[in-house]
Amino acid sequence: MADVEKAYSVAEAVSVFKKIPHPKFDETVEMSFNLGTDPKHSDQMVRGTLMLPNGTGKKVRVLVLCKGEAGNAAKEAGAEYVGGDDLIAKITSGWMDFDVVISSPDMMRDVGKLGKVLGPRGLMPNPKTGTVTNDLGRAVKEAKAGKIEFKLDKQGNINIGIGKISFEEKAICENIDTVINAINKSRPQAVKGKFIKNIAISTTMGPGLKLDLAKLGTT
Repeated sequence: MADVEKAYSVAEAVSVFKKIPHPKFDETVEMSFNLGTDPKHSDQMVRGTLMLPNGTGKKVRVLVLCKGEAGNAAKEAGAEYVGGDDLIAKITSGWMDFDVVISSPDMMRDVGKLGKVLGPRGLMPNPKTGTVTNDLGRAVKEAKAGKIEFKLDKQGNINIGIGKISFEEKAICENIDTVINAINKSRPQAVKGKFIKNIAISTTMGPGLKLDLAKLGTT
């Protein structure tokens, strides 16, 4: 049974989750990080992207905003929606049936109009996360393959979905280790003292289990 007071290794926590009862749908495995940063200071912001070795288990619907023939590579790579002003107008009117937004640089002046809509949902294209690029085909393939973004919230936490409970234990553990390493490496130089304070793993409907930081090599 799950012991919410115990600190688990990654393998132990995943083993517990695989054994406890689950609802009929395929739950998402989620990670929550509490970091020793102050989000009010820009030099302590934590944000980045990573490739999950085993994907997210989720069908990712990709929307690409670009002009003319630039969209051909995006279509060939599997983007569900490719367009320009037509899609911007559609999003402005309330349509949001997509999971990732990628833009070519020459569209960003117009895409900026969507900031109030896409920004709060974490969907605004950004050069730092590779979602503003001329290499649209590669960006689409990465999004489809399990590239995800992480970002510190106003409370100093990062919450991120890293796979499905139906994955094999080894695959879940590999995804978890990849996320921990990526966030550990994203430590801002301005942060003093302990960077990762707590990590918890949960499923959509399950309990949260604490990880034993001493076994993870976090700082």
